[in-house]
Amino acid sequence: MAKITFITPDNESVTLEATSGSVMELAVQNGVKGIDGDCGGVCSCATCHVHVAEKDFPLVGEPSEIEADMLELEDEVSEFSRLCCQIKVSDAIDGITLKVVEE
Repeated sequence: MAKITFITPDNESVTLEATSGSVMELAVQNGVKGIDGDCGGVCSCATCHVHVAEKDFPLVGEPSEIEADMLELEDEVSEFSRLCCQIKVSDAIDGITLKVVEE
């Protein structure tokens, strides 16, 4: 089981647990503010843009080429940006912290 902490745009900390699926699905199912997942997780909208805590970035790795292309269209992109629909829940990301990017 992975514990994932979201920091919402209004600085609320929300920690959730899951065993499978995508991080975006977990956030949407639990009403995390700022994560909409409008495209349903097919990497075509960027409504699940997060900044991965620097210490946690090695756990998720670099975005794919398609994801990087979507991120190029976003305003608040950083070197730690990811679309959380592309991050799979697993024990490997247990304890990760994600800052939800304000739209």
